[in-house]
Amino acid sequence: MSYIQPADLVDRLTAAGASKVTYSAPVTLLRAFMAGAILTLGAAFAVTVSTQTGQPLLGALLFPVGFIMLYLLGFDLLTGVFTLMPMALIARRPGVSVRSILRVWGLVFVGNFLGAFMVAVLMAIYFTYGFSSAPSPVGEAISEIGHGRTVGYADHGAAGMLTLFVRAVLCNWMVSTGVVGAFMTDNILGKIACMWMPIMLFFYMGFEHSIVNMFLFPSGLLLGADFTLLDYLIWNEIPTVLGNLVGGVALVGLPLLYAHGRRTPALAGAVPASAPSASAPSATAAPAATGAPSDVTTDAPAETPALVGAPR
Repeated sequence: MSYIQPADLVDRLTAAGASKVTYSAPVTLLRAFMAGAILTLGAAFAVTVSTQTGQPLLGALLFPVGFIMLYLLGFDLLTGVFTLMPMALIARRPGVSVRSILRVWGLVFVGNFLGAFMVAVLMAIYFTYGFSSAPSPVGEAISEIGHGRTVGYADHGAAGMLTLFVRAVLCNWMVSTGVVGAFMTDNILGKIACMWMPIMLFFYMGFEHSIVNMFLFPSGLLLGADFTLLDYLIWNEIPTVLGNLVGGVALVGLPLLYAHGRRTPALAGAVPASAPSASAPSATAAPAATGAPSDVTTDAPAETPALVGAPR
């Protein structure tokens, strides 16, 4: 099983982050829509398993199915681009700017929400026989999740808001670790294993994921849960998005970049740090005299065939 060394891993991550700015708005929306839909269908599956078996751990073991599928298909979650794109900016990848990052974040947020909301509507129909009967036990469980994770936080005031934010930070620490895991190896089974572990952890611990919540809370509202849209936005979604951003950047992206990022990029045409004296012949000068091609290695690969199809 191949293993990507940390310095090469960081190169791949920054290249993947930079690739996000190259897509048109419709393509970015489509990639985000599919990601939101697949992830939240996996969430519905996990809640169904947990409710019907009475074993939350079993639901957590199976929840990563959606996450793994969407990343193997190369789609984009907001939590992932929260981590990858700032890394590309700090690494000075061409074309990456604060403006381009904000553009992609906005488009991915909208796309993820639309995909998650579509699944929420479809599952609400499924749980109620087309809104013709009371929700099934799984539908009732989803409604209770929405109530407990909005009004439940509000009942504790500032302490509840702090708890919500911390759960969101912890969530994207693990979720972005799962994103990174997809780049740690070129082996398909290795990718699955590296993604599965942190995603299982976050789901079982009940951390707050902004895109999963885009399914759970609209579903709860559609199923008649006892909270409002304003409760959802103020006491969950907005703080969760902010916490996910902090967790991804501060606990995954920056540590990897500064621990393993290349300190001296070997850019084409760059002058070596210690050039040989003019009076002494250089071993690297000989190929130029014989017409050999010069070294065009950069500090990191761009969107190469090795990265095509990789989760970004």
